[in-house]
Amino acid sequence: MKSSRKGWLRKRLKITAIVLLVLGFSLVGFATYTVRQSFAVESGTIQIPGIKAEVTVQRDNWGIPHIWAANSHDLFMAQGYIHAQDRFWQMDFWRHLGSGRLAEMFGSSQVETDRYLRTMGWARVAQQEIQQMDAEMKANLQSYADGVNAYLAQRQGSALSLEYAVLQFLNPSYKPEPWQPLHSLTWGKVMAYDLGRNFESEIERTILLKTLTPAQVEELFPPYPEDLPVILPGFRGGGAGEQRGRGAGEARETGEEITTVLKSITRPMMALEELIGSTGVGIGSNSWVISGGRTATGKPILANDPHLAVQIPSIWYEVGLHCTTKDAECPYNVTGFSFAGMLGVIVGHSDRIAWGVTNVQSDVMDLYIEKINPNNPNQYEVNGKWVDMQLVKETIQVSGSQPIVQTVRYTRHGPILSDVSPDLKQFYQNQRVKLPQNYSVALRWTALEPSKLAYSIGQINRAQNWQEFRAAAQNFDVPAQNLVYADIEGNIGYQLPGKFPIRAKGEGRYPVPGWTDEYEWQGYIDFEQLPRSFNPPQGYIATANNLVASEYPYLITTDWVYGYRAKRIVEMIEQQSQPISLDYVQQMQGDNRNLNAQMLVPLLQTISLNTPRQEAARKLLLDWDLQLGMTSPAAALFEVFWKYLLADTFHDQLPQEYFPDGGDRWYAVIKNLAKQPNSIWWDNRNTATVENRDQILRQAFTEAVDELERLQSKDPKNWNWSKLHTITFRNGTLGKSGVAPIEALFNRGSFATAGNGETVNANRWRANKSFEVTDIPSMRMIVDLDNLDNSLAIHTPGQSGHAFHQHYADMVDPWGKIEYHPMLWKQKTIVARTAATLKLRQFSGK
Repeated sequence: MKSSRKGWLRKRLKITAIVLLVLGFSLVGFATYTVRQSFAVESGTIQIPGIKAEVTVQRDNWGIPHIWAANSHDLFMAQGYIHAQDRFWQMDFWRHLGSGRLAEMFGSSQVETDRYLRTMGWARVAQQEIQQMDAEMKANLQSYADGVNAYLAQRQGSALSLEYAVLQFLNPSYKPEPWQPLHSLTWGKVMAYDLGRNFESEIERTILLKTLTPAQVEELFPPYPEDLPVILPGFRGGGAGEQRGRGAGEARETGEEITTVLKSITRPMMALEELIGSTGVGIGSNSWVISGGRTATGKPILANDPHLAVQIPSIWYEVGLHCTTKDAECPYNVTGFSFAGMLGVIVGHSDRIAWGVTNVQSDVMDLYIEKINPNNPNQYEVNGKWVDMQLVKETIQVSGSQPIVQTVRYTRHGPILSDVSPDLKQFYQNQRVKLPQNYSVALRWTALEPSKLAYSIGQINRAQNWQEFRAAAQNFDVPAQNLVYADIEGNIGYQLPGKFPIRAKGEGRYPVPGWTDEYEWQGYIDFEQLPRSFNPPQGYIATANNLVASEYPYLITTDWVYGYRAKRIVEMIEQQSQPISLDYVQQMQGDNRNLNAQMLVPLLQTISLNTPRQEAARKLLLDWDLQLGMTSPAAALFEVFWKYLLADTFHDQLPQEYFPDGGDRWYAVIKNLAKQPNSIWWDNRNTATVENRDQILRQAFTEAVDELERLQSKDPKNWNWSKLHTITFRNGTLGKSGVAPIEALFNRGSFATAGNGETVNANRWRANKSFEVTDIPSMRMIVDLDNLDNSLAIHTPGQSGHAFHQHYADMVDPWGKIEYHPMLWKQKTIVARTAATLKLRQFSGK
């Protein structure tokens, strides 16, 4: 019997193994087919309705398309078609994000995020922009949409992207709708939010006031240091504005009890950050332009590397847009970086000019405390009178569930953000100050008014000189960016565009009363009064989100990035005695020098240590070049020490959600405190003793050595920064699903990286979370205005949005090594490097 059972068991196991093997091969075959069927057709001829003349699309060996068209309609239609070929899932997700319609795709888990986004009302603002738009802009947006829809007419489901095959299991009924111009415009709102969430600082400062004094809060938000560079030294402007001193006056108007309201607002904000990345305050970019008087070519060199959240696919899509004959009807000859979902080139160069962008991080968001009528929740007070709110009904469609009807309440300032949290049914009375018994929190923000950003992109793409560039910049209103400029004639320039409010009172640093006109916006700074520079005498302009002009009479923000990256960029330009070459600019973009270490390492050399092990570790810092290189033991030691220094100094006095992230603001805070060895910040309130600066430095250093010995090696020479400081590219939707097999399909990594958030090579990690990289130089570009074919670029992770495509993550390795690909320009250069050619022709109907 036993022998018979064993034989039966062996037979069953054999049959099972064969079945599993057959199924395995079948699944592999099916999976391969499913994955590959969504890849873009890159060669041959495709007929699509609406094309007026044949369009040629030449893809180089990086998958970058160079589009040649006879007219503007066909050029933008082809761009829409090509974007959809490579990135439609990304486009589909971003349009649902921009319109607050995520629950349609992903079900009830996204309802609260949709409620928050509908309260913001980006789609309503975009619709207003379309109504105000001229015929040419409408036509261009429609041409782009027609190109996207021509692609959608040819494919559906998993043939569009692998993500749709996975989504079928979660939401079988979902089918993408046709693309509309509205969907392109909401992209700008998402980016404005991503780059400008300064109201988070208002919330943070106000919440900190519950446990700290106003003076202590201001110590954590120090003024811009006088020894760090400004973008336009000496620029004053011609305005009649008035410089206002910093202070917490607004905070004293609103009091402490509002913290409960503000904390409830932060919850949906954090949920949204999971989708778009934790950028906003403190995240920036680098750009600089060097005149021919300083370069080896005798013509300008322009460099740009915007820093954005780690993501896959890349936020950028590189493309060339070329009219076969450049004339009034088809005035485009441009290449560079676009966003999938939007027409034109956002950053790049044309045949005449080049431009780059960095975030200003302007203060264009204010929170207003609205006094609510206790007898009518839809009325609020304005100068002693009750005024009706504007009420807008929103219907949120939820996959697999019933629709949810939401009423968004608007005051004169904007939407009431506090309505997005169920915790705000209850209101509070603060006896210390005159806070209303019933109140809500409204947001005023420049992005919630119609914008002309879409106009600006096309105008910049067409601009032939500085005057036309400035005219285009005037419409680059939201989000405000530092724009650097160069042209083939040898000129360089800078323009600050954007809508910047002029406040009757206050600086936008804290929530303010909304029931009087005391804190109202009185208009925007006139464009002609905004900072600008053309061919400055120093022969270069460098921006890194730092202070624009120290003597400018108007308020742009009080929360500038503190200029450590800017200082290093200026140092590298100024210290170069030889004419600056493209190779040297590459070295600049890859520089990892840590100016925080420049300040703290001398202090570490003065403290007494406890053990020979710690002394051996400290020797790593003696001859360190302060570069946070991948394999550097000293870099690993210093960055781990920095984590512990912040924790040991601040965790006992701050709420967990506001533990220091280690960015530029904390560089400035610690630099100030280092001059106060007995500041109360050094003392750990959880111990009986009163600690001073040197004790905390010693404690943090000891903890850093212990951690590295535990994680890496007992021998300090074997410590390695890149083994801690890694980057994983995560798909913004399914790549964060929590289901490991699904995440493995779409995510890539981990990869070793150098630097940190404040080196020029800005790979940010967060000291309150982990050493994993959260924000990166999302692309790098170097434009040679002497010979545009010598220009260089790289972005990451790759051109394609299709998992397992050869161009899905092929740029990660060169990007990490600070390597580039050529920005192909002349037609003969493009032809020589073309890997595939696609013809788009008018649909014959046969």
